[in-house]
Amino acid sequence: MSRDLPPLNALRAFEAAARLGSMAAAAEELHVTHGAVSRQVKLLEDALGTPLFTRHGRGLALTATGRRLGEAAAAAFEPLRRSWAELRSPAAAPALVLGCPGSLLARWMIPRMEQLATELPDLRLHLAASEATPDAALTGMDAALLIGTPPWPPGWDVHRLAPERIGPVLSPRHPAHARLQGAPATALLQEALLHTASRPSAWPEWARRNGLDPEALRLGTGFDHLYYLLEAAAAGLGVAIAPQELVADDLRAGRLVAPWGFTETDGYWALCTLRGGGDARIAPFTTWLRKQLDH
Repeated sequence: MSRDLPPLNALRAFEAAARLGSMAAAAEELHVTHGAVSRQVKLLEDALGTPLFTRHGRGLALTATGRRLGEAAAAAFEPLRRSWAELRSPAAAPALVLGCPGSLLARWMIPRMEQLATELPDLRLHLAASEATPDAALTGMDAALLIGTPPWPPGWDVHRLAPERIGPVLSPRHPAHARLQGAPATALLQEALLHTASRPSAWPEWARRNGLDPEALRLGTGFDHLYYLLEAAAAGLGVAIAPQELVADDLRAGRLVAPWGFTETDGYWALCTLRGGGDARIAPFTTWLRKQLDH
């Protein structure tokens, strides 16, 4: 069977003229001259040995041959137009659903979203406040960004990002700021310390690692969530214990100070996914997170 096709430039000009009913309109659509369209149509007519249009004043009417070729041309070009448009403007890929504890989401992830969009423009996130822990499933999430301590569930792939560091922080507005700023860590034993139910071991752990007796600590006002704890510290209500990265922006802005620095714990920042997921977006996102946490 012959695989001959009509001259495609000529067929394109004819299809536009047949669809629009005008050589001039076809020329405008194709960004060529009226004469160029006429010449391409004439090329087809000469090849077929029969007219494709009859002219009525300034209008065009298809002949029987023209109607048949016009229908075939439309059937060929329309799917091609649709496919071309779809390929040039593909549907947006599904967003990567990222679960984060609310405090981490509000104080660390959201402030960095603009930078993420600049550096990984093809990565689209859907952020979900989620207290994913090694004891909880990654239900409804593609990944979870968290601060945690092993052991991890056997069904998780855990991408370590950075060690966790915690330390006491307070506001320059705190009444005891001047006294505490240059004082040894033992001065904290005289303070009613702000604390959170979401991390009850934070103060005792920091105390042990800094040579203090955890039993000697005095706990003051407590909060359900770390976010509220840190807002209270920034308001000058007391000394709080915090992960370094969650207060980094406050330290740079002078809203908080950390007179005793930060101490590594057994935990670390991690991006967790279900094992064997194979999502190609995870690797560049992991690299970006490590870069942010290395600052």
